[in-house]
Amino acid sequence: MLLMDCAMSSAPLDLDQLQTFISIADTGSFTRAADEVHRTQSAVSMQMRRLEERVGKPLFEKDGRTNRLTEDGEKLLTYARRLIRLNRETLAAFDDASLEGHIRIGTPDDYADRFLPEIMARFSRSNPRVELSVICEPTHGLREHLKRGNLDIALVTHNDANAPSEIVRRESLLWVTSANHAVHKEAQLPMAFGRPNCIWRRAACDVLDKMGRDYRVLFTSFSATVITAAVLSGLAISVLPECALRPGMRVLGEADGFGELPDCLIGIMRGQTERPDLVEALARHISESLDNITMPEAVGGIDFPAITAIGLGRGKLGKGPLISPSW
Repeated sequence: MLLMDCAMSSAPLDLDQLQTFISIADTGSFTRAADEVHRTQSAVSMQMRRLEERVGKPLFEKDGRTNRLTEDGEKLLTYARRLIRLNRETLAAFDDASLEGHIRIGTPDDYADRFLPEIMARFSRSNPRVELSVICEPTHGLREHLKRGNLDIALVTHNDANAPSEIVRRESLLWVTSANHAVHKEAQLPMAFGRPNCIWRRAACDVLDKMGRDYRVLFTSFSATVITAAVLSGLAISVLPECALRPGMRVLGEADGFGELPDCLIGIMRGQTERPDLVEALARHISESLDNITMPEAVGGIDFPAITAIGLGRGKLGKGPLISPSW
């Protein structure tokens, strides 16, 4: 019996079962998942029974007519997605017919700093024959590049008023100051913002006006690096998305007298391209990468006195009003 238990514990997980498991989690239905994986519903049910036996935990619980993941199911889902992606990347690395060519991607500098390492690593492993060119500019400039055919795809801040995009991530927009300075306690708040037409700037000014706080704009730049420098040096307060937080920053909330800001959405825009296969492959990797990214590991260097009130880590499907900057 002991030998059998040891053999079971060392046996690898079945990738077909994991793919079916992911389909059930995404669709909320054994029936719809069966259609996706081209199996009968009874075969899908048998796969899940065997998977539950393999991990030794119940993975699903009924919620009306849908099947909801248990806590252990949620835990397995994270690993299952990683294993399936790694399997896809491994096969692509040995595929003589894999994608090749050149693709151009654009993104604002704050998104590049936070998201590009994961995106580039994942895409390059799966598509080693593809050359990737990257342009870092504010969202409005990237839209123009797409219109002119200078870019194939861009990771932008979603703005329905200007140009719609495929939303892949939602983030909190946060008041930030230096963790080592008390600039937020000054009678007249020094602020660092994007350009005058920046929607984040307008939203922040609206909230400040409602708060009745006196303020002056001390620094203006479309560069997130400049805004970050002004904040970290203790010269100004600003508003940044969750992904742009850095060690040495402090998040300000209602306890500090700062009102709630709208959320921002991060999206993908596609240009006119002769290589839609490359664009779709990169778009898929962007979506998967952003879905897998959480708060920076350096979170210990960030002061979150208002974290429970703000609710960080919304990721893909948070709630709240929408806002888009001009960066």
